[in-house]
Amino acid sequence: MTPAASEGIRKIVHVDMDAFYASVEQRDNPELRGLPVVVAWKGARSVVCAASYEARKFGVRSAMPAMRAERLCPHAIFIPPDFTRYKAASQGALEIFRRHTDMIEPLSLDEAYLDVTANKTGLPTATRVAIRIREEIRQELNLTASAGVAPNKFLAKIASDWKKPDGLFVIQPHEVQSFLLRLPVGRIPGVGKVMEDRLKQIGIGTVGDLHAIELQSLEMQFGRYGRRLYELARGIDHNPVVPNRVRKQISAEDTFESDISLVQTEAVLRRLSEKVWAASKGNVRHARTIVLKLKTKEFQTITRSFTPAEMPLSAEELANAAVALLERVTSAPEQLFRLAGVGLQNFQSDQEPPLFAEAAPE
Repeated sequence: MTPAASEGIRKIVHVDMDAFYASVEQRDNPELRGLPVVVAWKGARSVVCAASYEARKFGVRSAMPAMRAERLCPHAIFIPPDFTRYKAASQGALEIFRRHTDMIEPLSLDEAYLDVTANKTGLPTATRVAIRIREEIRQELNLTASAGVAPNKFLAKIASDWKKPDGLFVIQPHEVQSFLLRLPVGRIPGVGKVMEDRLKQIGIGTVGDLHAIELQSLEMQFGRYGRRLYELARGIDHNPVVPNRVRKQISAEDTFESDISLVQTEAVLRRLSEKVWAASKGNVRHARTIVLKLKTKEFQTITRSFTPAEMPLSAEELANAAVALLERVTSAPEQLFRLAGVGLQNFQSDQEPPLFAEAAPE
C-alpha cells in the first residue's frame, strides 16, 4: 500500500468554478456567451483578472498584462471587474457546499476544499457528492464548476484541473502512484514556470523523475521545499481541510510565467490589491498592517510592511499603499522577480472577514 493509500479514509473534494469572473459576466449578459471575454481594465498598467475559455484559445491568461491580451485577441471584449457580483455568486456556491459538509476550506472566490469523509446528505461516495454539488451549481447559479476527488488536498487540486472546464476527475487511493509518476513536474501545485525550468536543468521533467531523487539531495538543493517535493512525488499530503480557520493574514499573490522587473510589479500589485479588498469585503479597518511580498528569480523572499494611522478606504487606496512599499525595496536595476503579493495582517480582533472571498488567480 502506498503512503497516500494509507490515508484513504479521507475523502477530499476540490471544487473550482470555471473561468469564474468571465463566466459570471457571460451568465448575466447573454450577448457575451460564446464570445472572448476578458475581465480587466484596459490600459498600460492593467492586468487580466480572468479570461473566458473563448479568449483562452488565443493564449489570453489571468495575470497577463491587458495590453498583451489585447494584442493576442484584438476582438476580445474587455469588461472591468465587478467584485460585488462575483462575491454574490461565490456566496451562492458556499451555501451549496454547506448542504453537504461543514468541513469547507475556501481558497478564493472561486475554489474551495471540502472534506466529505462524512457528508450531511448521506451520499455513499465522495464522487456522488461532487456530482451533486456540480449539478446544484449548474441549476441554481447557472454556472459550471470542475471538481477533483482524491484522498488528500494535493491530489484533489490536481484532479479538479484534469478535465476542465465543467469536468469531474477521481483519483482512487490505489491509483495514486500510477497517476502521479507520468505527470509533468509542472503539474504539481506550487511548481511555477521558473521552478519547473530549474528542475528540468537537473534532469527532472516528470513526477517520476522527482520520485527517483533521494530526500537528502532535494533538501540540499531546495531546502525545506525539497522535503515537500519529495512527499508530493509520493502522493503524501497530511494537510487537513481546516474550516473557519482564523488567519493572521488575508493575501493574494501571483507567480509569473516569466520573471519581471520591479517596476513591472506595480500593475500586478494593483490587481492583487483589488482581490485582497474583495477578500476583506472592504472591511480592512480590522487589519492594522499592509504587507508587500516579493520573491526574486533566485527565490529570495523580500517583505515590506506599513502600519498607517488610518487604513485605506478603497481598493485604490490599498493599491497605492502597496505600490508605495516598492520604494523601500533596494535591488539592482537588472534584478528580476518571479512572484509578488499583497496582504493585510495584524488584525484587531479574532473575527476576521469570511475567507471564502479571499481571491487568487483563476
